[in-house]
Amino acid sequence: MKGPESPYGEEDSVVLDAKGLRAMAHPVRVHLVGLLRKYGPSTATRLAERLGVNSGTASYHLRQLGAAGFVEEDAKRGNARERWWRSVHQMTELKDRELVDREPEATLAFLQSVAATYTLRTQQTLNELQTMPREWRDTFDMSDWALRLTPEEAVALRQELRAVIARYRKDTPEAAATAPEGAERVGVITHVLPELDAPAAPEPEAHASPETVTGTETP
Repeated sequence: MKGPESPYGEEDSVVLDAKGLRAMAHPVRVHLVGLLRKYGPSTATRLAERLGVNSGTASYHLRQLGAAGFVEEDAKRGNARERWWRSVHQMTELKDRELVDREPEATLAFLQSVAATYTLRTQQTLNELQTMPREWRDTFDMSDWALRLTPEEAVALRQELRAVIARYRKDTPEAAATAPEGAERVGVITHVLPELDAPAAPEPEAHASPETVTGTETP
């Protein structure tokens, strides 16, 4: 996902509406879109192999993504025997707060799928770390910083992080063709995770039974 501060332009991104959010509220579809954006056009068969699902499942979800406008057939590569698919956009935005409130289940399913994708990418890097050249192993970093911020400060932090990332070369076919020797794809995954202190338990009323107050939590 991205916000308005992302280095990608509007033509490279899609803003989720209700239809798009529901279409993407499935882990296989999030994975398919991510693979097409990362590696370029492909077929259902090849994508299925990467995901460990059968080609029929991949083909079904690609058609659903196509109907929602996230992917499209690549006419330059397709033929009568095999359909090729390409991603229409490079980034996905979820920034409509009213949509999030209207579609809580779809929002949660989408975000959980995205989080699972990030976890998988991290695990893949860990599995390959020992065989990487030393200079690339030395770039690897996983850090956990505990801060105490206001909501406004947390938003400012997010914007500053994105501004830093925007200064660096994007991973696009055009950038790959002109990148200096030795440049490789580097994934930068950021999380701003609010961890609110648990509120104090409400005081029991004078005549309340134990069952009334036991286990009660304030949202």
